[in-house]
Amino acid sequence: MELVGVEKIREARRLLEGVTRITPMEHARDLRDVHGGPVYLKCENLQRTGSFKIRGAYTRIHGLSAEERARGVVAASAGNHAQGVALASSLLGIRSTVFMPTRAPLPKLAATRGYGADVHLHGAVLEETLAEAIAFSERTGAVFIHPFDHVDIIAGQGTVGLEILEQVPEVATILVATGGGGLVGGVASAVKGLKPDVRVVGVQAEHAAAFPPSLAAGEPVRLAELQTMADGIAVGKPGPVSYAHVSSLVDEVVTVTEEALSRAVLLCLERRKLVVEPAGAAPVAALLQHPGAFETPVVAILSGGNVDPVLLLQIIQHGMTAGGRYLKLRLRVPDRPGSLVSVLSYVSGLGANVLDVEHSRISGNLALGEVDVALALETRGPTHCEQVTTALQQAGYTVV
Repeated sequence: MELVGVEKIREARRLLEGVTRITPMEHARDLRDVHGGPVYLKCENLQRTGSFKIRGAYTRIHGLSAEERARGVVAASAGNHAQGVALASSLLGIRSTVFMPTRAPLPKLAATRGYGADVHLHGAVLEETLAEAIAFSERTGAVFIHPFDHVDIIAGQGTVGLEILEQVPEVATILVATGGGGLVGGVASAVKGLKPDVRVVGVQAEHAAAFPPSLAAGEPVRLAELQTMADGIAVGKPGPVSYAHVSSLVDEVVTVTEEALSRAVLLCLERRKLVVEPAGAAPVAALLQHPGAFETPVVAILSGGNVDPVLLLQIIQHGMTAGGRYLKLRLRVPDRPGSLVSVLSYVSGLGANVLDVEHSRISGNLALGEVDVALALETRGPTHCEQVTTALQQAGYTVV
């Protein structure tokens, strides 16, 4: 299979002028100390439609013949590809139909319709949605726009790599969120064609990582199960086109935990003031989970920012827990007036924020004249948790 070359990616870039934006590059100073050198964030979450997907979708749809355009296009997506196809089709005056899972987040559903697509909900998981989109294509003649497995898609996504080399010419490592492999394959094609010494590393959620077993087997392998909050990179099997690019050009594929993903989303929100979805934050999760593992300067691509607000609330709480910023403990205190007030005042003096209090006199382990007080506290981190616990013990409280 002939891989996408630099010239084809440059053609895609010329095509995308005035359609997509050159997204900014943010210097993540708070990550510099962890990795011993500069770390930059390529903000594709600030791209039109909120992700990099418009690059590949527009490149692919623009390349259709007049006869194919007349038949319209169809796609299947949990959100980002859907929005990219919808906007690209509208800009080119082509009718688009998009199938989305029945539990697709409402903001993504509304945005896809807002960009002009005819949206249908089908299937509990993306593979069921994909099958229905393909069946629709066969019934109606609409051209199926694959989310990652096409050379035009890969060429469009590769324009991110060209921008990175111009914005950070001294880059040594590029971290790329990886699902089906379209983005990492495109970035690798651009980068390896111009600066082959730059390492390109794919990042997958550990419970939705199809590339490690596929690369080990020498061919695309289907995962039996996918389980991750990063729905944007939850792909059960690479396609033959994207697999060929990843296996030939990508230096390494690493995995990250759900805890690292939530911490990464929280870090982007708190420190960089950037709203990033879990899939888009996967490269930052790799930086947090594997400190010092990547040669600097590092560029981490924030591939998307389309996150459901309800999910974002859950991720923030999960990230704070993973970062050691919640502390739950039980104290045994004397059962007399003012004891609870004294405990809460003491905790406040330690700089911890009380989120929840449970006061109980009913426990088989309590001595006569004791009560059980359960506290949920917000702290500044693991060290502060230890300081609070130690201070309570030294003050004479029995900490359970």
